[in-house]
Amino acid sequence: MVRTLPSRRHLARTLTLMPLVALGACKPAADVAPPAHPTLSLKTATTPSGAKVEPAVYTPTPGSPGALMSLAPLVDTVKGAVVNVEVQARARPAMGGRFQGLPPGLAERFGMPGGQDPFGEGGMPAKQGLGSGFVIDPSGLVLTNNHVVEGADTVRVKLEDGRAFDAEVLGRDALTDVALIQLKGVSGNLPFVKLGDSDGLRVGDPVMAIGNPFGLASSVSAGILSARARDIHAGPYDDFLQTDAAINPGNSGGPLFNMKGEVVGMNTAIIGGATGIGFAVPANLIQALLPQLQETGVVRRGWVGLAVQDLTPELARALRVDATKGAVVAGVSAGGPGAKAGLREEDVITSVGDRAVDSAGALTRAVALLKPGSEVKVSLVRGGKELEVPVKLGTRPTQRGEEEVTPRDSTPAPLSKRLGMRLSEARDGEGGAQVVAVEPGSAAERAGLAPGMVLTQVGDQKVSGVAEAAQALTSAEPGAALLLRARVPGQDGSLLRALEVPQR
Repeated sequence: MVRTLPSRRHLARTLTLMPLVALGACKPAADVAPPAHPTLSLKTATTPSGAKVEPAVYTPTPGSPGALMSLAPLVDTVKGAVVNVEVQARARPAMGGRFQGLPPGLAERFGMPGGQDPFGEGGMPAKQGLGSGFVIDPSGLVLTNNHVVEGADTVRVKLEDGRAFDAEVLGRDALTDVALIQLKGVSGNLPFVKLGDSDGLRVGDPVMAIGNPFGLASSVSAGILSARARDIHAGPYDDFLQTDAAINPGNSGGPLFNMKGEVVGMNTAIIGGATGIGFAVPANLIQALLPQLQETGVVRRGWVGLAVQDLTPELARALRVDATKGAVVAGVSAGGPGAKAGLREEDVITSVGDRAVDSAGALTRAVALLKPGSEVKVSLVRGGKELEVPVKLGTRPTQRGEEEVTPRDSTPAPLSKRLGMRLSEARDGEGGAQVVAVEPGSAAERAGLAPGMVLTQVGDQKVSGVAEAAQALTSAEPGAALLLRARVPGQDGSLLRALEVPQR
């Protein structure tokens, strides 16, 4: 794993992710009457400072002084592919009573209240949300933000022409906030837009956003590209486009277009309290993730196993290197790909493959775009000498606090449907099958299983991975009470659970 040092998170506190969310029985925005305003006239309008407001001037000759160029032809071309994404999550039942006998802190570790249920006997309230998205294929493939559909039980997509479709989530990547969904029952004639080359954008180029801000469907705003490669400390792969086009809650997942009608970014975040500062995931990054999202539903990234930080002029002098840009190796994970390849602390990495490395973040992003198991040449400076070291990449492990998204084919469908849980290989390296999702009201939930637990025994059989656990679970006699033994990573001892196997 490559991570930047030091970690600065202060700006992340001011960032706002942008689905329009209502909790519980909150009244939809559409039912709230807008406040009344007096009729205004530009002839008499003034600013708070007293300056007179002049009306905008339109002249039909493009390029003439005071001319306003209409974006209407561009909007007409692409707006049909921009969609509204509505999500709902069912109310989660209170689970504190079932876990009262667990060791201190264990219920909280599973995301369950350790004390009194703040939502009463009903548990977590229902969640409703509105976001945006865009169709990239006439068969009904839609891109949106991960934070729009994460945790959703149902997803419904509405098109600009009034049609609506139920949708399923094909894949999600929380680290870049990208999700891919598939519309159901599509005849293959949907309008769609193409991903463009975000690397070809220059600061100052005009851009246009279309989305669903505050539930106002198909709202259009325009501006310029304000900056590139913004690191807003929201995650390890920050490489955002910044724009002053109006972006608001509900724009999440909507497209940012260039003047050719190509999608160059996906609108994702704003700075709370600020105006004219919005951020979008670059289209080139989305394009790199799409194959994995379509095939498996998750993104697996290359991993070197280094802790790195930016090369500064002071560090360059102290390390006696002539390089002015790069990533300094501050630590090497024992047994990791970098250690096996011979990388050392104080190495200054300047490129990975054909990608130049001018910072720690650039190294993190370059490695993440490479396929696990592939071999790449790493150029570096060590002791004043330039070297090239071949490194065979590993698979980046999930870090503490990160969500683990399960590949679509990781758990046999009968197991997921019958018992209501999904499993993946244990991430702590000690073997077993880790529970990554539990369906509310399912047999797995009634047995007291929760995400994070690692099954090590099913019935009389010790299990070392998903295949063995799935075989033992699916072969269990219907109606039987099946003994499960599970451990909790970071906790001593193990837990016993009794799973009542449903009748087929």
